[in-house]
Amino acid sequence: MDPAIVELLDHYEGPFSSVLRENAIAAKETGLPICQDTGFLEFFVFQGNEVALEEPIIETLNSAVKKVYNDKPYRYSIVSDPLKRVNTRDNTPVVCHLFPVRGDRLEIRFLVKGGGSENLSRLFMLNPTATVDDLVRTVVESLKESAARGCPPLKVGIGIGGSSDKAMVLAKLALTRSFDERHHDKDYAALEERILGEINDLKIGYQGLGTGITAYSVHIETYPSHIAIMPVGLATDCYIARKGRVILED
Repeated sequence: MDPAIVELLDHYEGPFSSVLRENAIAAKETGLPICQDTGFLEFFVFQGNEVALEEPIIETLNSAVKKVYNDKPYRYSIVSDPLKRVNTRDNTPVVCHLFPVRGDRLEIRFLVKGGGSENLSRLFMLNPTATVDDLVRTVVESLKESAARGCPPLKVGIGIGGSSDKAMVLAKLALTRSFDERHHDKDYAALEERILGEINDLKIGYQGLGTGITAYSVHIETYPSHIAIMPVGLATDCYIARKGRVILED
């Protein structure tokens, strides 16, 4: 669990926030998972063109995840075939997105995604003439229908632009941002705050019980797109919001 969550929960009063906070503290003290769904690993790798690796990064990541999930009391949540549903028994393979960049730096961001929040993922192919109001309405209406099933309070990622697949990757990438990190563009930063306010106005609350906040934060990532399309990806993290970041430099 992101340590910042415990601090965030300190700002909200009520019995449910105290239960979530106590659960987080107990999990840390005992070294046990905070939830029975210990998720699947999704990595975002920014590899500089001067970085030389001994083996493909995907192999290293799979090995690391296999070791951790075999050594710790974590549930295995990956099946080898989406229809045959046979468990791989080591929580691999991982999902990996590679972003080539310049330099001698290797940055790895990752999410530990539970199935409940992942099931809230949506892709919307809006009309290219859609307004900001249309976008906000689309996102908020989707979460109005589904948020309670994702173990809120949620962290919300939105990807705008690119292609259909790019928008979804951007939405996931947005979830790797810090809770208090706003978009560098003031217009998008304001849009993040607006969407967050409208989501919390839904009053879905902690675990869908109608009290407390529905979302911690909203983060947006964008990319240029074709003139005839406006892809919008929506991704969420559950209240645990498990993420991490590693940076290696020569």
